Amino acid sequence: MFYTYKKQLKEAKESKSLQETCKIYIQLGDFFKQSGIFPEAIEQLNEAAGLAKTLNNDSLQIAVQIQLGDVQLLLKSYPKAKELLTNSIERAHAKAYRKLEAIAHELLGTCYEKESDYLLALNHQEESLDLFESIHDQEGIAIVNENIGSIYEDLEQYEKARSYFVKSHTYFSKMEPEASLNVLNNIGDTYRKTGDYKNGLYYTSQAKDLAVQYNDGHQLESAYRDLAKTYVLQNNFEEAYKYLQKSHQVKEDEFYSQNFDQMNVLQTVYDTKVKEDQIKYLTQQNKISEAHQNLMWFAIIVLIVGGGTFSLLINKRRKAGVKLQEYEQRMMRAELKQKEIEEQNLQNEIQLKTVTLSKYSLTLAQKNKLITDVAASLKKLATRTKVDVHTKIKSIAREMETTLEQDEEWDEFMQFFEDIHPDFIKKISAVSEQKLSSTELRLAMLLRLNLSSKEIASILRVTPDSVRVARYRLRKKLPIDQKQELVNFMLDY
Repeated sequence: MFYTYKKQLKEAKESKSLQETCKIYIQLGDFFKQSGIFPEAIEQLNEAAGLAKTLNNDSLQIAVQIQLGDVQLLLKSYPKAKELLTNSIERAHAKAYRKLEAIAHELLGTCYEKESDYLLALNHQEESLDLFESIHDQEGIAIVNENIGSIYEDLEQYEKARSYFVKSHTYFSKMEPEASLNVLNNIGDTYRKTGDYKNGLYYTSQAKDLAVQYNDGHQLESAYRDLAKTYVLQNNFEEAYKYLQKSHQVKEDEFYSQNFDQMNVLQTVYDTKVKEDQIKYLTQQNKISEAHQNLMWFAIIVLIVGGGTFSLLINKRRKAGVKLQEYEQRMMRAELKQKEIEEQNLQNEIQLKTVTLSKYSLTLAQKNKLITDVAASLKKLATRTKVDVHTKIKSIAREMETTLEQDEEWDEFMQFFEDIHPDFIKKISAVSEQKLSSTELRLAMLLRLNLSSKEIASILRVTPDSVRVARYRLRKKLPIDQKQELVNFMLDY
């Protein structure tokens, strides 16, 4: 697909069609976004934005800005995403581009949901729904209904969440069955969380079967995990263990597949740039050689025709030619040096992906060992009749908590974090007005990764309120302006 886009881009540039070139840059940006290579996605979309501005095409400009906002949302850079999407809504509303306005509202609502600001999230999703309904866009209506259901599920209003999921499923089923995969999983979740395990198993099993049919690893892993949760609640530990194992196997396979795919794409981009640079270099060399050869022939003709009368003129022309050649060669060397730096950056990105893969594999191994040990205990427990089940389960829970409290994962996290942000701990400790505790340093690192309070609470195994208190205490120790966000302060380091 990448080579196809590059070929189309070359043809569009040769035909000097700015409109077509802009559209292909947008397609390349979407390709890199779907591949999870966000820096390349931003680069391609910025190229598209420049062309859209040159064309003075408002709809293209807004569409590109929405795409950039979506990439920032995926990067969890919520302030930047909100800025881009809010501006897109204003511009689309002014021009009466209702579909673009609806898409921007939907993404902005998702952004607020990620920040746990559910009231604003609902407001924007409902605005989006009204706009999609006004233009009879069934896909948009289905997506937004699912988003609203997700918000109510976060708020633990499961009956209301299910009503929106069912609406979404009704619209998706009119299009393609594959589109309803995620919403089927969500419907099953709401039944499980309200104690209706029979319906929960029914809908989750439907999602599982569709995921197998369409080879959707992400949705299959989610369905297996939800089936395991339902069987645990029914005290069917054998089935729970079976689906939990399947879930982790699919998740591991998906992780390796995704990372290898990303590395392959990066390698393809790198190889393509190297070839383009080589072609450009050879073309420049040929032009210089041809110019030099023409100059020499001209000098010979002038010498034959003009003789000694024109000798001074010939020498001047030759010197001018040599200077031109030296200048062009210096320019080419500078360009090649710049390309070498870009190529090295691509290689570093590939290497970083490889390091990530290796280190995450170690973490997976430790997690899988813990799961295997607990699963073995649960299987034994399921086969024994003369055992105090509640006491044994409490014992297993204590073992899990003891294991989870070990610092090994934090040591690996620290090592990996320092690979990516080597000077962060030193810098943040240096600017702190008081000595930071190990807990505060951990919180600072998680904020530097742009995680939400809800995600941090899950990692540190505390309540969101505890995270808010910890953020307040950390803020008091740092030289931070009252109007500045704590997360933005961390991102500066």
